Amino acid sequence: GKADGSEGYCVTWRSSTAWMGRQGSATCRGVVFSGGVLGTVKILAKLGKSSLPELSGRVGQGVRTNSESLMGIMTFDKAAKFSDGVAIGSILQTDEHSFLEPVRYPSGSGFWRLFMAPLAHGRCVVARIAKMLYDLVRHPVENLRMYAVGNWAEKTQILLFMRTIDSTLRLVAGRWRLRTERDRGEPPTAFIPEAKELAEHYARIVNGKPMVLLSETLLGIPTTAHILGGAVMGRDRSEGVIDSGNRVFGYKDLYVCDGSVVSANPGVNPSLTIAALAERAMSRIPPKGQER
Repeated sequence: GKADGSEGYCVTWRSSTAWMGRQGSATCRGVVFSGGVLGTVKILAKLGKSSLPELSGRVGQGVRTNSESLMGIMTFDKAAKFSDGVAIGSILQTDEHSFLEPVRYPSGSGFWRLFMAPLAHGRCVVARIAKMLYDLVRHPVENLRMYAVGNWAEKTQILLFMRTIDSTLRLVAGRWRLRTERDRGEPPTAFIPEAKELAEHYARIVNGKPMVLLSETLLGIPTTAHILGGAVMGRDRSEGVIDSGNRVFGYKDLYVCDGSVVSANPGVNPSLTIAALAERAMSRIPPKGQER
């Protein structure tokens, strides 16, 4: 068919879960990329060097997070039960730029306890490890209970701290995997003093112990639940990968509908934003048989 996809596409695929990597191909009128930032950006970067050469050079740029910090507070109160209720039911605005959400895990969830460590902030990895080891030695019983508690989700409150302060990264396709490069703004950090203070304050209220992911303590790399950008909207291909209708510049019936289209940091959970943009894009596709 035509290079711009106006006569359709031939999609080759390979299963990522089936034994021996089952693969095949299919023809279609249009394609929707919806693999999340890491999936969509990776495949677009690859296709831009092969079958989709007219893709915008902005692929992989403008990647951002909510400038967030994920922390856990495990209570020692026997009567407390944090797992009942909706996953996220409230939000606290702590200042002009910052928000805090309490997050619940369902009863029985306990996998993440294996990756948690005592809260230890600081720019120097040696200092962080020293603080963590000091806490483990000073409070052995508390730390043992943190890992051995019967129902971790019932006794643990996750705190999600987010900020609207913006900084971006660039995802670049390497030979085997995506790599990150600094784009603009301050680099994301795992150590936000206000987040630490809020976690410690909450721990005092519920008679608990604050925790962070071990990867943050050892590597100083922030963890995010909300990676965004990489195939953002723009007025033309010099500014973005897609237009305001989620259509990929330069191609017919090629869409991106996931977090990679979000071109700003909302400072709060972006799930509804992503869903609304996807629904809007799909609502504009005419039914089969009508003019496209």
